[in-house]
Amino acid sequence: MVSLSTLDYALIIIFFAITLSIGIYVSKKAGKNSSEFFLSGRTMPWWLLGVSMVATTFSTDTPNLVTDIVRTNGVSGNWVWWAFLITGLLTVFVYAKLWRKSNVNTDIEFYEFRYGGKPARFLRKFRAVYLGVIFNVITMSAVTLAAIKIGGIMLGLEPWQTVISAGLITVVFSALGGFKGVVYTDFVLFFVAMGGAIGAAYFLVNMPEVGGIEALLSNENVASKLSILPDFNNRNALITLFIIPLAVQWWSSWYPGAEPGGGGYIAQRMLAAKDENHAIGATFFFNIMHYALRPWPWIIVALASLVIFPDLASIQEAFPNVADDKLGNDLAYSAMLTKLPSGLLGLVLASLVAAYMSTISTQLNWGSSYMVYDFYKQQINPDASEKRLVFVGRLSTVVLMVLSALLALLLQNALQLFEVLLMFGAGTGLIFILRWFWWRINAWSEITAMFASGIISILLKLTPLGDYFFGAESGVFPDYYQYPAVVLITTIIWLIATYATQPESKDVLQNFYKKIQPGGPGWSKVVAEAKEDGIVVKDTDEAWSVPSGILAMLLGCALIYSCMFATGYWIYGDYNLALIITGVAIISGVLLIRTWKKIKVNIL
Repeated sequence: MVSLSTLDYALIIIFFAITLSIGIYVSKKAGKNSSEFFLSGRTMPWWLLGVSMVATTFSTDTPNLVTDIVRTNGVSGNWVWWAFLITGLLTVFVYAKLWRKSNVNTDIEFYEFRYGGKPARFLRKFRAVYLGVIFNVITMSAVTLAAIKIGGIMLGLEPWQTVISAGLITVVFSALGGFKGVVYTDFVLFFVAMGGAIGAAYFLVNMPEVGGIEALLSNENVASKLSILPDFNNRNALITLFIIPLAVQWWSSWYPGAEPGGGGYIAQRMLAAKDENHAIGATFFFNIMHYALRPWPWIIVALASLVIFPDLASIQEAFPNVADDKLGNDLAYSAMLTKLPSGLLGLVLASLVAAYMSTISTQLNWGSSYMVYDFYKQQINPDASEKRLVFVGRLSTVVLMVLSALLALLLQNALQLFEVLLMFGAGTGLIFILRWFWWRINAWSEITAMFASGIISILLKLTPLGDYFFGAESGVFPDYYQYPAVVLITTIIWLIATYATQPESKDVLQNFYKKIQPGGPGWSKVVAEAKEDGIVVKDTDEAWSVPSGILAMLLGCALIYSCMFATGYWIYGDYNLALIITGVAIISGVLLIRTWKKIKVNIL
C-alpha cells in the first residue's frame, strides 16, 4: 500500500473533473436521438476513432495480462494475442469499407440484413443478449478484476470499495455522454494512459534495485524471458505460443476487439465514421499503435518485476493483505507501481483510472446499443420514440455495470479468463470472414457454430472429458491439440448444417449484394441469377478488390511486426538487428503504400 501526496490527489481529481465535464458537455446532444447516443450521427473522423480504439483496448487488465504472460512464458508468450494483428489488418483492408457501406446501427443488425426469416431474427435476438450481456459482462468483469487488484495493492482498498469508486464515475459519464462522450474522453484518456505507462517503465527500470536497462537484461531471472520468438527447440512452447496462434487462432476465434471480419466496438467505430475512407484509416491507425508500440512499456515493467518480485511468494510477503484467491503473477504490475515517487504515482494512477474508464465506457455503450436496437426495439417496442430509446440505453448502461461489478468480485485471474473466452469463440471466426463473400452461408451456419463451439468448450473445460482427451500428462492427445480440435469439430458441424439447410432466399441475397457489392467468385451464382431477373448489379470482376486487400494485409503485417521487433531490439541494445528490421519496416511501408492505391480507397 502506498500513501498519496497532495500532488497525486490533485492530478487524479483534475483528471476526474475533465472526464465528467466532457460527459456533461455532450450529454444534451447525445440524448437528442439514438443515432447520436450510439454512433454520434456517423460524423466521426478517422484519427479520433483510431485513438478511441487504441484507448479502449488500453484497459486496466491489459498490463496485468501482459505481465502475467511475460512472467509465465516470457516475452514470446505474447504471440497468443500478437497473432490477432492478422485479423486486424484483414479488417482494415477488406472489411472496413464493407461495414461502412452496410450503414447498419450495430453489427448485430447485420444478421437481418445478410440473412432472412425466423432464423435471422432469432440469431439477432440471441446474439444481442449473448454478446451484449453475457460476453460483455465477462469482459468488463476482467477489467474490473484488474482494478480491484490495483486498488488492493496500491491503495489498500477492499474489492467492494474499488468497484463502487471506480464504477460510479464511469457509469455516470457513460450514461450521460453516450458514444460521443466516450470518444472525446478516449482522446484525453489515451495520452494520460500512454504517458503513465512510459513514465512508469522508465522510472522502474532505473531504480537502484533494478540498475538500469543493461543490468535488467543481464539479470538471471530475466535473461531467459527476453526472446521475442519462442524457443524452437521447445516443441510445446513453439506449438502453443506461436504456431497455433499464427496458423489457426487468428482466423478461427471470435474475441472482443479482434473479431475476424470486424465486429463489436471496432465495428461500432467503423459505423460511426464519416465514410468508408475514414473507417479504413481508423482501423489501420489502431493496429499500428496497438501492436507495434504500446506493449513495450508493459513488457519492460513485467521484466523488471522479475528482479523485485521473482515469484508469487515474494509478492505475498510484500503484500500480506492480498486474499489468496486474488494472488497471481498479474499482481506483479500493480506491485511494481507502488515503487513510484510522488507526482509520477499520481499520474500513473490517473492513467490506470483512464484505462479503466475508457474500456468500461466503450463496453457499456456498445453493449447497451445491442440492448436498444437489437433487443428492445426489435423484440419489445418497435414503435419506441427516440427519447425512449435513449432512456433504455442509459438504463441498460447502469444494469450492465452492476452485473460486471458483481462478477468481478468472484474472479481470480485475467489470463484464465482470456483463455476461456478464446475457447468459447473457437471455430466461429471462419464464418465471420466468409459470410461477406460466400452466398451459401446462412443463419443456421452461425447458429450451429455458436452453440457447437460453446458446448464443446464447456465439455472440455468443465468435465473430465478435457483431461481424458487433452490432459497434459495422461491425455489421449497432447494438451495443445485442444484448441485446434474445437476449431475442427465446430467447423465440420457448421459446414454440415450449412448444406443440410436451405440457402437464404433469392431476394435476401440479391438485396445484400446490391448494397455491399462484395464481388468475387463466391457471389457469381447470385450475380448471374440477378442478371437473368433483369436486376442491375456491378460485374463481379469490377468489384473484386480482395486480392489487393490480402496483399496489403500481408505487407501491413510485415510493417507492423517489423516495427514491433525493431522497437524491442532497440530497447535490448541489439543495434545491428534493430537496423536490419527497421529497414524491412521501411521497405514494407513503401510497398504497402503502392498496393493500397489499388484498393481504390484513399483515406486522406
